[in-house]
Amino acid sequence: MLEASLSQLEQLVSDLVQQNQELAGTNETLKAELAQAKDENESLQLSLMEQEEKQGATAARIQALVERVSAGPVSA
Repeated sequence: MLEASLSQLEQLVSDLVQQNQELAGTNETLKAELAQAKDENESLQLSLMEQEEKQGATAARIQALVERVSAGPVSA
């Protein structure tokens, strides 16, 4: 009885060690994917900021043109 319990315990410990190794590998993979996603997110945020800057500059130019047109006819 004791021998069977000991054998069963050894098998359970072996299974747990294997599962732990698999989970550690999965954890490392997920860490790498998270780091990549963070880098991509940062890149996208910088790109968005650049686009917003360009859009603001374009809007200012359009507003200036509208103001010039609204100022009235230019005498030549």
